[in-house]
Amino acid sequence: MCGIYGIVSDVLSKKEILRRLEKMGGLLRHRGPDDKKENVFSANCSRLGFGFVRLSVLDLETGMQPITCQKDGSTIICNGQIYNYIELKPQVSGEYFISKGDIEVALHLYRRKGIDFLQELNGMYAGAIFDQPKNRLILFRDRFGIKPLYYTETDDCFAFSSEIKPLIAGSRLPVELNQAGLAAYFTYRYIPGEQTMFKNIKSLPPGSYIEFDLNSGAYAIKRYWEYKFDMDVPEISFNDAKERFYALLSDAVNIRLRSDVEVGALVSGGIDSSAVASLAADRNPGISLFTIFFKEEKYNVLPYVKKFLKVNNSRFSSSRLYTELCSRRTLDRLPEIVRSLEEPISLGAILPTDQVCRLAGDRLKVVLTGEGADEIFGGYRKFLIEAAASQYKALSPDRQKELDFTFPELKPYLEVRHTDPARRYIQNEMLYSSDELKKLTGKDASGSLFPENAFPRLSGREHPLNAAIAFEVRARLPDYVILRLDKLSMRHSLETRTPFLDYRLAEFAATLPVGFKVNLDECREKFICSHAYADFSVLDHETAFRGKQPFTIPLADWFAEPDTLPDFLQDIMLGNIIKQQGILDQDIAREHMNKITAHGVGPQTLVSEADRIFSIIIFTLWYDEFFC
Repeated sequence: MCGIYGIVSDVLSKKEILRRLEKMGGLLRHRGPDDKKENVFSANCSRLGFGFVRLSVLDLETGMQPITCQKDGSTIICNGQIYNYIELKPQVSGEYFISKGDIEVALHLYRRKGIDFLQELNGMYAGAIFDQPKNRLILFRDRFGIKPLYYTETDDCFAFSSEIKPLIAGSRLPVELNQAGLAAYFTYRYIPGEQTMFKNIKSLPPGSYIEFDLNSGAYAIKRYWEYKFDMDVPEISFNDAKERFYALLSDAVNIRLRSDVEVGALVSGGIDSSAVASLAADRNPGISLFTIFFKEEKYNVLPYVKKFLKVNNSRFSSSRLYTELCSRRTLDRLPEIVRSLEEPISLGAILPTDQVCRLAGDRLKVVLTGEGADEIFGGYRKFLIEAAASQYKALSPDRQKELDFTFPELKPYLEVRHTDPARRYIQNEMLYSSDELKKLTGKDASGSLFPENAFPRLSGREHPLNAAIAFEVRARLPDYVILRLDKLSMRHSLETRTPFLDYRLAEFAATLPVGFKVNLDECREKFICSHAYADFSVLDHETAFRGKQPFTIPLADWFAEPDTLPDFLQDIMLGNIIKQQGILDQDIAREHMNKITAHGVGPQTLVSEADRIFSIIIFTLWYDEFFC
C-alpha cells in the first residue's frame, strides 16, 4: 500500500518537474512512510515524472518503485496489491525480474498482453505505466475503485495522484468550488461519478483506464470491466451455491493474507467482518483483532464481538482483541478527518472508522475488513424493500398485508416508486428533497442529479433488485463506502484489504437468483451468506443469523445536546460560520438543527435530522479547510 503521483509536460523542465514531484510526495508520506522516490523520463517532446511513496508490506527488500524493464524501458508505479501475482507469474516466465513482489509481474504482463493485462489482475490497485516503445502513458484503476486515482489538466501539465492535495500542489491548479456538486452531495452525502467537489479535478472511474498519447497530449477514458447481471447462467441449487460461495470467499481471504508483515482484522460486530476474521484465524490463530465500542447501548457492538470470540474460542485461541471507546470526545477529530478525506463525505461511520484504523495502525500495517458484502449480496434494508416492491402487485392480499406490517415504509415507497431504475435508486438515497435542497443551497436541484458517468450499463433485463445493486456497486461503493476506508486507513499508514471485493466472488454473486441474496419469507438480507457461514462452521449459528447492526454512531444522541459538543461544532450549529461562508442558507440550516431529537432514533434509522445536520457540518468544515 503506497501513494503514486506524476506529471506530464512539454514545457516544464526536468528540474521543475522534480521540484513539484518532491512537494507532491511530501504531502503523501502518510500513505508511504517507509520510502520515497521520483524519476523523470524523456518522452520525445514531453517529459514524464513518476513519484512513489512506499508502505512496505510485500517484498520488503526489492519492492521499491518505480520499476523499469531493462529490455524496453517500460516503467510502472502502482498503489495497492495484486493478490494473484504468484498465479500470474508463470505467464511471464523468461522475463528478467529485479524484484520478488507483485507489481513487476503486472508490468511484464502488460508488456505481453497490452491493456488486456487488466483482465488478469485480482486485487486493489491504481497505477501508471510509461510504455516507452509506444510513447504512451496508461493510468488504470481496479474494478471496484478500492484505490483512488485523481487527475487534472492545466496550461503547463497533466498531473495525477492518489490524493487531491498533492495534485493541487503539483499542478498549481487554482482551488475552486465545483458548484454543480452541491446538489449531488446534499442528496447522496457524497459526489457520485468522476466529478469531485473541486472544479477541474476528476477521479478516474472504477474499472477504467486512461490512454494518454505522449506525442499529441490527447487522452481517452475507457472501461475495461462492467458488473453485469443479465448473463445467461446455468441454474444452480442453493446447496451448490453455498459451497461455491464458501470456496470463493475462503480463497479471497487466503490470497489477501499474502504479506511479509503481520495481518490483523477489523471486527465491527457484523457477520461479514466476523466471517473474514474467522477464515483468517484458521490460518493464524494468533490474529490481532480491532474494534470500537460505544457507551450508548443500542449502538454498542462490543458484547456481540466478545460473545462471538468466546463461543469460537478454539479458533481464536491465541488472538488478542484491542478495543477503544468512541464517545462525544471523538468529535474533536472531525476537522482532521475531513482534511484527510479531502472530499465531503457525510457518513457517521467516518468517526469509528478513523478511530479503529488508528488503533490498528499503531500496532501493524495490514488488516482485513468485511466491506463490500452488503453491496454485493444485498445487505441493506433498502434491498429488502426493493425486492418486496418488485413483487407486491402479484401477491395475495394476505401476503401484501404481511409485507405492509413487516415494512412500514413499503406502502409510501410504492406510491412514489419510479419505473426507471436510476430514478428509483435516487429515491432510496435522498437525504434532502429537491425543495429542501433549493432552500438550503439556493440552486434548483429538480433536474437529474446522478451523472451519466456513474451509471452502470444496464440491459433492461435485470431484476429491480439487481439493478439497484448495480448502481450501488458503480457509485456508492467506490465513492462513499470504500473512499472513506482508503483515506482514513492510509491517514494512519494502514493497509485495508477487502475479500468481499474479490471480483470472482462478486461476479458469482451476480449470477445468483435474487432469492439467494434477499429472502422476504425470513426477512433476511445476505441470505446465502448467513447459511453458508453456519453450514461451513465459519460462524456459530447465533452469530450467522444475527440481525444487521449498522456500523454508525449515536449522532442524534450527541447533537440533541449541542452544549456538550466541541466548540467548533457549537460555532457551526449556533454561530454565524455558515452565513460567513456564503454557500448555504444559515436560516434553513438552523431550522433543521432545531428539529434534532434522539427520541425514536437508533442505528437502524435511515435518515434523521441529525444526519442532515451532519452533512452541513461536514461541508462547512470541508469548505473552511480548503477555501477559507
